[in-house]
Amino acid sequence: MPSGRTHDAITILTALPVFAIGYSITGGVASSSVVTAAYLFGGLMFGPDLDTVSRQYSRWSIFKFIWIPYRRFFSHRSRFSHGLIFGALLRVIYFMGVVSLAAFSLTYAYAAISGGKVPGIADLIGVWQQIGALINRHLGDNFLLLVFAGLWLGAASHTFTDMAGSFVRTGRVADFL
Repeated sequence: MPSGRTHDAITILTALPVFAIGYSITGGVASSSVVTAAYLFGGLMFGPDLDTVSRQYSRWSIFKFIWIPYRRFFSHRSRFSHGLIFGALLRVIYFMGVVSLAAFSLTYAYAAISGGKVPGIADLIGVWQQIGALINRHLGDNFLLLVFAGLWLGAASHTFTDMAGSFVRTGRVADFL
């Protein structure tokens, strides 16, 4: 397997081509910048190696505890962590679940302490809908799709690099190509 340093270098070196391809598809600098920023975040912070003690995991610093359940649940290099289809999607769903749970818990605790109305699940869903509407209004209808595309590309670059490294190490380069 390539080292974390190699994965980082590949992510950084391929950011410009990702921007160029994004620009050729979307025709917009803003859209291409969103995809490229998400690609860099996906490759450096949000990639498949969050299921191990890795550079990506360590970069979360004081917030790395949020990835402990993810690490316990998914085995390293499984289709659910490194898979092209499910990997990034599951990390996004997991992360949004953690953010939602934290927001709900903090709101619940505040309401309990201050004697205010305790929120329900419908309230939480309503807030996420408002956030989505705000994003669409100010950042465009495709913003979330562009962010996910960038995150997915960052994870895919990691997975393809791992696959290439495995084929080179085992001498089956022709099988990869």
